[in-house]
Parts: sequence; structure tokens; C-alpha cells
Amino acid sequence: MKVAIIGGGGRVGSCAAFALQCSGVVKDLIILDANQATAEGEALDLVHGAAYCADQNIYAGTYADCAQADLVCITAGLRRKPDESRLDLINRNVGLFNGILDSLKQAGLKKSAIIFVVSNPVDILTQLAAERLGLPWQQVIGLGTMLDSSRFCSLIAAELKLPATQVRAMILGEHGDSMLPVWSSASVGGFPLLKFPGVTPTFQSKIFERTQKSGAEVISRKGGAGWAVGVTIKEVIDCIALDRQRVLPVSSQIQGAYGIRGISLSVPTVVGRGGVVQQLEIELWPKEMQALQASAHALKATRAKVG
Repeated sequence: MKVAIIGGGGRVGSCAAFALQCSGVVKDLIILDANQATAEGEALDLVHGAAYCADQNIYAGTYADCAQADLVCITAGLRRKPDESRLDLINRNVGLFNGILDSLKQAGLKKSAIIFVVSNPVDILTQLAAERLGLPWQQVIGLGTMLDSSRFCSLIAAELKLPATQVRAMILGEHGDSMLPVWSSASVGGFPLLKFPGVTPTFQSKIFERTQKSGAEVISRKGGAGWAVGVTIKEVIDCIALDRQRVLPVSSQIQGAYGIRGISLSVPTVVGRGGVVQQLEIELWPKEMQALQASAHALKATRAKVG
């Protein structure tokens, strides 16, 4: 698979490129950035480590190279400030993002190309990409609540002193303030999480509050997320490249699941080589369903303000 990373010279893009190099699944990796020298430097740095990773073609490129890419990952964008919500980014990032979409349209895209949006506010930008690029909706995916879900699982595991890889729990809805935790299906090693000792309402509130604030916490300490988001980007791209058909909380244009239409947000989604294989409507607790629909309503209100 040939993957192009737009914004590959930034923190998120470079961490994603490194994670993809380490996984060794992607054959061609193209680094694009507004600063061409930075893109060339990142590509060169990755190539220098190739002897101990995987046999891949890694190089700096331009939008013309995206015309033959199987997947275009968009990470370019302005960083969120510590006291700024992801939705506050919309007025600062939409213009930049629309310019990227215009450049992609001018360069041309393969009919089978997957567009993978990481830039924030990811749900709004995923919706814009789905509306403007003319691709089937299944081929436009946002990172959604993948990072939130990873943080959620890791925090649960740390609190219970269990391996993070044994915890399975999802955050759904907006990648932002209206996200919701799905405690109803959370599990550890195949057993219901809510049956574990110590998993009380107080525990749940503590873990979810920490998950919600994790992004701002990382920004305040090191300036922005990098490694964790790189790993989650790699997970989605590997799932597409290998047609794994895994259920992931990615963002895409909702086609009626949970009574929602006309907006992109995260629901349980089967992801494979063609992008979205299926949006699953798994039974939720009534309060979870209400929170998911409220999240969709909040995103629609924001989308209505964007040209």
C-alpha cells in the first residue's frame, strides 16, 4: 500500500510515519509538508533507520504524488491551546483544511483512495472531506475517538493494575467535549469490566474525567500529543492495508445508525481495505444512547456554522 502523510513534518505526522515504519505493513510512505525541507529531513531520518525496521520506499513528495496513493492521511493543522476545545479550532483550521482538499482535487485521486483525517476538529473536518471530495462516504474516515479509547483503556488498566492490552472499552461520539464512555460493553480479558472489584460509579467518573482531560494534560506538559496518536493512526492504517475487518471507533458520515444522519462522528465501525465496511448499531444503555445523540446534535450545530 502507498500512503501519503500530509503534515508529515509536524509532531503528529512524524510520529505516525515512525509508527508505520516500525509496523512494516505499508510499502510506500510519502511525506508531505508545507515546509519541503522539513519533509525531506523527516524522510531522510526514517530512511537512515530502515536497516533495522522494514524494506519500504520512504521519501518526501508533493500533492502530485497523492494521485497514486492508496491512502492519504491528513495530519496538518494548527495546535490546540491548553484552554481551547477542539471545536474552537474550527475557525482557525477550516481554511487550511479546505486548501488541502482543493490541492488534492487538483492533483487527482484514485477512485479507490481512502482519505484518513486526523486534523482537529476531526469530526467536522471528516464531514467536510466527505462532502467536498466526491468519494464514496465509506472511503472518508476520521481518527475519531481512537485516541480517546486508547487513553480510556490504558487509564482503566493502570488503575486496576492490569495489562492495558486486556482492556477493551470504547469512547464514542465526538472527539471532544461531548464524547461518551461506553461502560455497558467494557471488558477485561473477555469478562465484564463492571463485575471487577473496585469498578464503582466513583471509579467510572474518575477514569472518564481523566480521559476527557488527557489531551489538555499532554499539551500543558509537552506541547501536544505525539506517540500515542501515532500508534492509533498506525492501527487504523494497518487495519485498512491488511483488510483486518476490525471494529474500531473511527469517525465517518453516519448513515442512520442510532438514529443519526448527516454528520460524521464515531460509532463502532468495521474497518477494512475499502474503508468503512459497516457501521454497527450495538445496543447501548439508554443514557449512552442519549449522550451519543446529544453529541451528534452538538456537532451538527457546529457544522451548520461552517461554509
